[in-house]
Amino acid sequence: MVAVLPFENLTGDPRQDYLADGLTEETISRLGRLNPEELGVIARTPVMRYKHTDERLDQIGRDLSVQYVMENSLRERGGHMRLTAQLIQVKDQSQLWSQDYDCPLKDILNVEDDVAKAVAREIRLRLTPQQQTALSRPHPVNPEAFEAYMQGYYFYERNTNKDADMSTQYYERATQLDPSYALAWVGLSRARYWQADKGLIPTEEGQRLTREADERALALDPNLPQAHAQMGRIKRQLDLDWAGAEASVQRAIALEPGNSEYVRSAAFTAAMLGRFDEALKLAHRAVDLDPLNAESWENLAETRFWAGQVDESVADFKKALALSPDVCLGWNKLAQIHLMQGRPQDALREVDRAQWAALRIRMHAMAYHSLGREKESDAALRELIEKLHSSAAFSIATVYAFRNQRDEAFQWLDRAYAQHDTGLITTKVEPLLSNLHGDPRYAAFLKKLNLPA
Repeated sequence: MVAVLPFENLTGDPRQDYLADGLTEETISRLGRLNPEELGVIARTPVMRYKHTDERLDQIGRDLSVQYVMENSLRERGGHMRLTAQLIQVKDQSQLWSQDYDCPLKDILNVEDDVAKAVAREIRLRLTPQQQTALSRPHPVNPEAFEAYMQGYYFYERNTNKDADMSTQYYERATQLDPSYALAWVGLSRARYWQADKGLIPTEEGQRLTREADERALALDPNLPQAHAQMGRIKRQLDLDWAGAEASVQRAIALEPGNSEYVRSAAFTAAMLGRFDEALKLAHRAVDLDPLNAESWENLAETRFWAGQVDESVADFKKALALSPDVCLGWNKLAQIHLMQGRPQDALREVDRAQWAALRIRMHAMAYHSLGREKESDAALRELIEKLHSSAAFSIATVYAFRNQRDEAFQWLDRAYAQHDTGLITTKVEPLLSNLHGDPRYAAFLKKLNLPA
């Protein structure tokens, strides 16, 4: 196991942070393409906690359960970038390898390829011809496009709606500067998906742009794992093409087997189809690949929740929140569990810590109903409809279903289908819809979603 620590920006210019962060992700992605049976690579999220810290390497090794640590830095000298990389063995903190690379910015991606191969060599991995190819780029990248891509990635990872717009602008610029830059098209596809999913742009237009950008990436580089993973998301979330989604994600895993994000995606798809034994195995594998990644623990917790393992689910959600209090669904899911257990007051307390206002409003509508406070429940539901009727019809349907208002629930499910609401993929496993299960309209709706009854 190896941890690639965040590149240290020693250029003296904070505006170069985007480049340091992007190179961290690039190095992790390159090494992740090797066989995980030989080399496991810790994902980006857990290592970024060590940015701007003075944590001892032996402690980092214990925290992340790794045998090797890569330390990296970036300097600028006379118009050139100096990248310094060193590989350290944790057990005795001995330096196994160190190298300085001086190059113009346009060549820095080629340097990253050399670094990945050097790390593999020093850890005594025997690279097959296929792995050698996987660690190399199919063609040079326009340096200005590369810089724009890194800016797009930087804003995408900041994870706010405002940053989604900035990310899209930079990704678009990268594709304009270098139309053959496949990874930039994947980035643009992901940013467009985010905009459409959050209602920042019209849903139908955003989903069309999402698909077009990723199809362009795959046409440019059929062996790009990020493009296959994104296509898996598109086929699952937008097309309800379950077999196609699984095939795309499995292709991504084959190309980059050490990437826990792809394994989480495979686990999620299996869970949506009700194949919980398979989903749990995959979710556990994602945690093993990336034990300090809150999203991996959240994925395991959610899979357990859908599989009916409620106590274990609560423990795993708490683990995810301990690793990252801002983890996407943690507080909301804990609130939902309390609600399903008949503890609406506890549900209200937990959901008030949720990141997204829409999740809080939805839970208020359901929890107040459980408490018999119907005026407040109705008010929350009206607010939810007013704010999200065009982008979150599925969430509105879950409230009506929980309140056992079946006709209204099915009306909003139909609206969600017409809106291409991505929440629909959870229809088979969502406990909030349990009041609909005995209604023949429910089985018909599952069939409409290509989900097994």
